[in-house]
Amino acid sequence: MPQTVVTLSTHGQGLYEFTDEAAEFVRKVAGGDDGLLTVFVRHTSCSLLIQENADPDVKTDLKAFFSRLVPPSSDPSMGWIVHTMEGPDDMPAHIKSALTQVSIGIPVMRGRLALGTWQGIYLFEHRDRPHRREIVLHFSA
Repeated sequence: MPQTVVTLSTHGQGLYEFTDEAAEFVRKVAGGDDGLLTVFVRHTSCSLLIQENADPDVKTDLKAFFSRLVPPSSDPSMGWIVHTMEGPDDMPAHIKSALTQVSIGIPVMRGRLALGTWQGIYLFEHRDRPHRREIVLHFSA
């Protein structure tokens, strides 16, 4: 079963689309077959989303929502957090990751991702500083 690793460089919190890379991998390995693409991120302070990719305001609003839902540990409302050794964004990043997902299954139909018209695949970076994130793509027919 074919696999590959996509590496994304992030420059802070936000959504980073990699739909094209996933679609290209599926195109190369699936032929015209049906199957399943499993997408898995190998980190604990970022996550994966399938989200609208037409209006950039969606990314802005999602980032703002999660920032309000889980502010940095330096925020007075987060005084209960114990894990602060790696900075005020670290434990909140782990919480955001736990609230979302680190693995996504996407159907493949006739050799193409079965995404809707406005759907894209995103890495959701929850840390402030730049990172290199590895995403495993696995196709099974």
